[in-house]
Amino acid sequence: MADKEATVYVIDLGKPMADCHNGRDESDLDFGMRYIWDKISTTVAASRKTWNVGVVGLNTDETDNNENREEYQGYENISVLQGLGPMSMTSLRALKSQIEPSRTSSADAISAIVVALRMIQVFTKKLKYKRKIILVTNGESPIDDHQSEEVAAMLNDVGTELVVIGIDFDDAEYGFKEEDKTQHKAENERILKTLVDLCENGVFGTMAQAVEELAIPRIKTVRPFKAYDGPLTLGDPQKYPSALSIQVERYFKTKRATPPSASNVAIPNGPSQTQGRDDDTPMGGVDFQAVKQLRTYRVDDPKAAGGKKDVDMDDLAKAYQYGRTVVPFSTSEEDYVKYETTKSFTIIGFVPMSSYEPFLNMGETGLIVAQKVNEEAELGLSALIHALHELESYAVARYVSKDKAQPQILLLKPNPAIEDDVECLYDVPLPFAEDVRSYQFPPLDKVLTITGNILTEHRLLPNDNLQQAMSDYVDAMDLTEFGQDDDGNPAEYAPIEDLYNPVIHHMNQAIRNRAVNPDAPLPPVADILTRFTHPPEPLIAKAKPEIDGLIKAAEVKKVPPKVQGKHGRKDTVKPLSGLDIDALLGETRPRAKKTPISTENAIPEFKQILETAEDDETVETAAKQMGHIIRKLISDSFADVLYPRAAENLRVMREELISMEVPTLYNTYLMGLKESLLSGELNGDRREMWFRWVVGGRLGLITQDDSEVSEVSEEEAKAFLK
Repeated sequence: MADKEATVYVIDLGKPMADCHNGRDESDLDFGMRYIWDKISTTVAASRKTWNVGVVGLNTDETDNNENREEYQGYENISVLQGLGPMSMTSLRALKSQIEPSRTSSADAISAIVVALRMIQVFTKKLKYKRKIILVTNGESPIDDHQSEEVAAMLNDVGTELVVIGIDFDDAEYGFKEEDKTQHKAENERILKTLVDLCENGVFGTMAQAVEELAIPRIKTVRPFKAYDGPLTLGDPQKYPSALSIQVERYFKTKRATPPSASNVAIPNGPSQTQGRDDDTPMGGVDFQAVKQLRTYRVDDPKAAGGKKDVDMDDLAKAYQYGRTVVPFSTSEEDYVKYETTKSFTIIGFVPMSSYEPFLNMGETGLIVAQKVNEEAELGLSALIHALHELESYAVARYVSKDKAQPQILLLKPNPAIEDDVECLYDVPLPFAEDVRSYQFPPLDKVLTITGNILTEHRLLPNDNLQQAMSDYVDAMDLTEFGQDDDGNPAEYAPIEDLYNPVIHHMNQAIRNRAVNPDAPLPPVADILTRFTHPPEPLIAKAKPEIDGLIKAAEVKKVPPKVQGKHGRKDTVKPLSGLDIDALLGETRPRAKKTPISTENAIPEFKQILETAEDDETVETAAKQMGHIIRKLISDSFADVLYPRAAENLRVMREELISMEVPTLYNTYLMGLKESLLSGELNGDRREMWFRWVVGGRLGLITQDDSEVSEVSEEEAKAFLK
């Protein structure tokens, strides 16, 4: 069962809380509420019925508490703004409207703590709860310390943690001290600090530190999840009495965390019929309704109205793609398609540690321990772990988490509790043959010529100076001990516990902010989430000589920037010399309008004409000529002999017209070409040219993703290729 909590926030709403101090442009109340709202919104997001929240207002204009009786004095101007109970969005909105500075400042903070303690005692009785009282104040209202020891004893008896967070309170550990502090406020700080020290479980701090730590992501505590509970076998115990069988339990060691998911909602036009986990989804004065999805299945039927007929889910069958068709399976045959497995965890062999490559890891890591309260299993697993460690070997096991689950091949790594206190096996999934991607790349340390010669010195190979410069650069940028521990000693830079997922935590922070302030702009990404996205500036400055040496050895040169050409013209590159190459070579280049494109040298001539084109008419003429050449190649082709050449011409035509920002010319031409190919106009059956070379070569219509000026969508392009 989840831990039960009872937390009461005591908020100072006195008149001095409306003032701004220490250069802040927000009042003390708004500054302190940044901490309170973050904590409460986190509780709302968790949506746990066992997390209970109450709020007590200190220095309120009215008095509303159970201690306000004739026989009790000193509880005036203290009000219970929200009784202890689960927190929802509705109660959060109602509470927000009550948080405003009052016109008084005479209430006693210790009396407000007593009111909060009474609320906890009544609500929790003597049940098992985590009890906490959080006081937020600027210490300007008077405090009576005559009952401090008695109140501290009451807090200790009930087992309640007291947290006092003062606005502009001095904190030597954090390094904050308010200048020109009044004697009255300093005395109140001393009283509250003494009260906290008397508590067995107390925390005293300054609000500046609390607000600063709000940006630190809070890692969700996850309870252990048992993925497997059963025997780990070596051999078949049912056939061989000597087979090894150890009762083990498997848990997740690492598992990918995901950002919170979003749901579709609608703004209702009529009466609210909202549905939610706590039956309240109002936000910003608007009721949101949950959206229900309804799926229907239709097939073509000329006899039905509209040419479509609805089909029931029971009448459908699963079909798998097989080439250009599908192979259906009935419901009764679906179980036959699935691979039948039974729950098992079996070691199938052992491999040396040196033979395992880290890139073979296929996913999340598991942790295997002996079954609880099973001495025989503990002894057997410990023997296996130490044997693997001494022999420097890994075990390879076949793992099926439950019946009919997909089998996995796991690599078991021993952890003999030498570096830590956990004696266990770590496992990582290994790939099957289909999971491995094998690619051939040219070697980096030699060049192979077409004659078979091996060159170790080449312009594409690094020389000794470049290798040494790169080695020096890598050593200079070493992050191993660039960090510092609490004592200022060298330590690991960017340890795992400080590496937070910026996507997850920024989204959580944005959701909390929007829940409390629906009309406020979203906050920027916290610096703590982005501090490891770039190399540290001190390290770059320290490695400046090595970086300059590497640039010099590698002969790094600045690439001239691309200059955006006129509309309909390709981007031009301005040469470093500043000379106008087109003007120098213009006389020797053929004029675009007068020179026809030849079939034998179509691609270079087509590109040359487009480079020197001075108007849209020239581009259109060149495209028509290239289109005519493609059609002629297809028409004159014996079988598919000239298809590759025609496809290459079509590819160049497509790329060039994209860069010229005239996709309409290509799309219009391709539509006509498809009709000619499928109808047999180009000297026979040329459907292979269309399906294999055009469709298979991805030479379809130019879409809006390829060119911003295209009018063809991705869906239209896919439909055109069918």
